[in-house]
Amino acid sequence: MKIKTNDNVLVITGKDKGKKGKVVKTFPETGKLIVEGVNILKKRQRPTRANTKGQTVDKTMPIDASNVMLVEGGKRVRVTFKTIDGKKLRVSRKTGKEI
Repeated sequence: MKIKTNDNVLVITGKDKGKKGKVVKTFPETGKLIVEGVNILKKRQRPTRANTKGQTVDKTMPIDASNVMLVEGGKRVRVTFKTIDGKKLRVSRKTGKEI
């Protein structure tokens, strides 16, 4: 996966198109990731004890990695990999700079 935790990303499709956020967690095996402030669901929580009340909780759900693009310097960037001295590095396709 070309996007990692703590990257800044821009949502390019879906109901949250145009929103920017930071990647909180990635799931490489399913190709999904959690971005803060994006794809928020309202989940109803039932009361668990006699004295506690039920409530509505906002829950951030995973979004597919193909629906976001990496943001660097305020612009979205396509990413490729290059091997330099035996290390695999992420590189911007347009500028060729290391990310």
